[in-house]
Order: sequence, then C-alpha cells, then structure tokens
Amino acid sequence: MTKRSNGEGNVRQRPNGTWEARFVYTDPRTGRLRRTSFYGAKASDVRTKMREARERLEVGAPVLDDKMTIGAWLRHWIGTALVASSRKDTTKELYERLSRVHLEAPPFGAVALDRLRATDIEKLIIVLRAKHLADSSIQRIFIVLRVALDGAVRDGLIARNPASVVAQPSITRKEATFLSPDQVVALLEKLEGSRYYAIVRIIATTGVRKGEALALKWPDLDLVAGTLQVRGTLARVGGALVVTQPKTAKSRRVLPLASPEITMLQVQRQAQDREREHAGVMWHEDGFVFTSETGRPMDPRNVLRALTTAARKAGIEHATV
Repeated sequence: MTKRSNGEGNVRQRPNGTWEARFVYTDPRTGRLRRTSFYGAKASDVRTKMREARERLEVGAPVLDDKMTIGAWLRHWIGTALVASSRKDTTKELYERLSRVHLEAPPFGAVALDRLRATDIEKLIIVLRAKHLADSSIQRIFIVLRVALDGAVRDGLIARNPASVVAQPSITRKEATFLSPDQVVALLEKLEGSRYYAIVRIIATTGVRKGEALALKWPDLDLVAGTLQVRGTLARVGGALVVTQPKTAKSRRVLPLASPEITMLQVQRQAQDREREHAGVMWHEDGFVFTSETGRPMDPRNVLRALTTAARKAGIEHATV
C-alpha cells in the first residue's frame, strides 16, 4: 500500500490484482465527511480517478455523479425549477409535454445521471429522427434536456452537462410561402358569411398573427383613429384559453386600420351586440373582439379548421394563419 500526499487518499493493490484508491473528502453539498473508492487495473488508473475527483471538489462539483435516473430528475426539475422560472406558461406546458412524451420514458429515461454520456444524447436524436418528428420538435426536445441537465449541474448532482458538448439539432429552413392577393380574395370569398371571415381578413390586412388577433379586445381598437394595438396572444395553457404577454417589446405594437376594415369591425361589434342579447345569461363578457356565440374567446383550432376548409374549396394548398 502507498500513502498519497496532499489528501489524495490511499492506493492499494487488492488480492485479485486490481487497484483501489480510497478517498476521504468533505461533501460540498452537505459539509459531511464522506469516503469513496475508485477501482482500476493499474495504480495509475485509480490515481487518475482520484485526481479527477479532487478537481471536481475544487470547483464545487460532486465527487461522483448521482445515480438518479434521467426520468426521475426531469420530473423533479419540472415540478420545481421549471415551475419557479419566469418562462411563459405556454412554454412551461410545452417543456412538460415534450419531457413526458420523449425524454422520461425508458429506455432513455431509465439511464442514470452518472452513466449519461454525450453519445446517449446523440442516439436519442437519431431515434427521434427515425420517428419522423419535425426538425423544430427535435430541437425543442434537445433544449429541454439541456436546460434540465444544467439544473442537475447547479444542484450538484452531476459535474458536467453532457448535452453541452452535443451539437444542437438544426432546423432545415424552408422558404416561406405566401398567398397571392388573388388567393386571399378567393379565400375570403369562401369565408364570407361565417364568423371567421372578420378575423381572417384582419390577419390578412394587418399582418398580425392568429393568436394576436384572437387576443384582441375592444379597448385595443380605436375605430375613430383607425388603429389596432397588439397587447397579447391567445394560447391554450392547461387545456384553457388564456391571453399571454408578448415575448418581446417589439411584439407590443400599434397598427393602422384601413377604412374598409374599420367599417367591417363596426359591423362586427353590432353583430356581437345581437349575439349578446340573444345569449342572455349564457353570455360571457370578456371583451374579446372575436368570440363564440356565447362570448367565449374563439378557439384557434376552429379558426384553423375553417381556414383549411375554405382553402380547399378555393383550390388553395398550404394556407395557414
């Protein structure tokens, strides 16, 4: 047996010919004295492991990575760090769903944190691509994993984030396709008379996004000055439709309304007044410009369904809002 200096521990050869390094240290998380052993075929192997352990201690990292499974850590992280973060509710819900569906289940979710390697993450990416997921979905799944593992490093469960050395999956950029003016006219003709006509026309003439248009409330419109103010986005969170704040300051903007759209919105308000009177106590007064027959915010899925049907009737492919 040889005694190592500078607190490196003891190195000895075992009866079976392998080598063991016994290492005593103070746990940086608990402050308690701990003991662990490293094994190898040669004395130099265990001394290398001991040196690496000391280097981890010097930067406040754990001597050994935690044996908790990736799935268990993700569930813990989602219920704590993610919930406490300042991310939008829609982002939190997306991260939770991507983790539950693609990361937590075996075989990947059953891998222990101390055994997770960069190659495991690269294999995961290959599996996701084999499922024919969209490039953007694969990239989001990778981001969820990387951020969650950053949390494991922060909490002292692992010394390094293996996802940090894996190239983020790229997205194949597709050239955006836009409807021609004639196609927009044809689409609106097929929607005329329906409750979806006005919202699609506002989207087409102002350039607002579908969620932004659905979030509009009457105070956001100045039909005298002819302006529209974007204040939020309607999105589904936890199964309910809620208005979330814009991601950036640039998203909060005031847009001009042309005279035909001002007239259309005045007609829209009159029609809504009639629906309110007809609905009586069934009416939900939330102030939305575009609503269901009972004043509820218009469901984005219904807008998309109406748009798809109208596009098909007009002979237009790939129409989206």
